[in-house]
Amino acid sequence: MKRQTRMRKPSIYYLSTLLALCGCVVLLGGCAKATTSTGMVPTSFEVARTHPQTVSVDVTGGQETGSMGKPQISNATFQQALVESITKSQMFSRVVEGAGGDYLLSVVLFSMDQPTMGFDFTVKMEAGWTLKRANTSATVWQEAIRSVYTATTDDAFAAITRLRLATEGAARNNIAEGLSKISKLNL
Repeated sequence: MKRQTRMRKPSIYYLSTLLALCGCVVLLGGCAKATTSTGMVPTSFEVARTHPQTVSVDVTGGQETGSMGKPQISNATFQQALVESITKSQMFSRVVEGAGGDYLLSVVLFSMDQPTMGFDFTVKMEAGWTLKRANTSATVWQEAIRSVYTATTDDAFAAITRLRLATEGAARNNIAEGLSKISKLNL
């Protein structure tokens, strides 16, 4: 004798729970969005003095953002933010693309510490800043600058967006600190 098995229909509770879990995954997870240069440009600058010379900018050590990874800072994005910041602050008379400036500002993105989970995301980063005279390659100033920024659920509910905002904020603070230190130099 064959026994018949009847399939039960999933309960409404089961379906609503599954739907809620899927919604949370989409809201809290999601795909990583790359950082933007606009988010890294400081809104105000602490400039002790401006310099009449020109400057060229070079950035290394950055990483591209993978589709399922954490938001990273690429060389091109940080460089664009740095160029915009120098232009906005009027720290140098102008930024020269490639070689040809009176000074060369090199920034190496050393490290970035990003959290994996939480409500408040604090990102810490460190970058090495070097300013050289272009004609002699003599180092005028060199310093490792550490910066930090915390993004909260008030900034963004979605975790991946909050992490991107914290990453951009750490870069923005790093740029503000670096330019402030350069403005205090006697060039």
